[in-house]
Amino acid sequence: MTFLKILKILAILIGVLLLGTAGYQAVQPNYTFLDSLYMTVITVTTIGYKEVKPLTDAGRVFNIILILVGWFGFFMVARIGGQMIIEGQLIKILGRHRMDKKLASLSDHYIVCGYGRVGMVVCDELHRNKIRFAVIERNPELIEELIARKFIYHEGDCTSDDSLLAAGIKKARGLINAVADEADAVYITLSARSHNPDIFIMARADSTAAEQKLKRAGADRVISPHVSAGSRMAMAAIRPNVVDFMSIEQGDGLVIRIEEVEVSEGSKLVGKSLKEMEVRARYGLNIIGMKKNDGRMIYNPSADQIINGSDTLFMVGDIKQLSKIDELLAPSE
Repeated sequence: MTFLKILKILAILIGVLLLGTAGYQAVQPNYTFLDSLYMTVITVTTIGYKEVKPLTDAGRVFNIILILVGWFGFFMVARIGGQMIIEGQLIKILGRHRMDKKLASLSDHYIVCGYGRVGMVVCDELHRNKIRFAVIERNPELIEELIARKFIYHEGDCTSDDSLLAAGIKKARGLINAVADEADAVYITLSARSHNPDIFIMARADSTAAEQKLKRAGADRVISPHVSAGSRMAMAAIRPNVVDFMSIEQGDGLVIRIEEVEVSEGSKLVGKSLKEMEVRARYGLNIIGMKKNDGRMIYNPSADQIINGSDTLFMVGDIKQLSKIDELLAPSE
């Protein structure tokens, strides 16, 4: 709609210039093209400069007509422009331009498809962990909320290839498919995988059948919010203290979490044992598991376990303790 209004404004302005230029050349044979264009501009803008050459009677009549047409044209332009300003469309255009620049600058980020109830929670968690992400959403009301929260977003349909490309699918680290519609979820997964074969895809499924389809479509992980919520409710009833401990939050904002970190090949931890890391004594963290670079999972590893490059460590601690992970994983000097 906005694009059509801009086209109307350009069409009116160009039309008046063409009409005036052609008219002067028709009624003033001694006028060149540049003379006619110049006369059109100074006439419709009422600048009042002297004519480049004396006007004939026909030229004067045409001058009157051009002034009236020009004023009508500028009135229409002012009306359309005023309407765009009132409706905030110019602000939206500028905002959209800035948002497009932010989207273009993203890389190694996550794309969240859908800002519904599940998508909101996903975005909150990514934002809390300071992870770069972009949201694809088409609901105007949800777009307003994204703007208010200053999240990077693309307004469009998640199933559209253009929307995925605009959100940087080819440079993205992962895609979190949070849409509820089963057919859309499968299509988004297929499209994302075709644009970026190496991307990590997490998908939402509301049924067992949908979970199987999403995995066949290329999703790396599939989560059912209903199953997860039901399982947590059952655990809370059967083992309430365990659930409370795993989601402990103290009055000072201290939150216990489990974090996973991958050890790079150049890390100072490579070749050391868990005992030599002194992770508990120095950082207050506990290593409760490891995923070796060959895919093996080790639960409650011994203190003599050696760390290799590309191993993944599972640590538990509070937010302050986990914030020291970067120091722990610093490259060797």
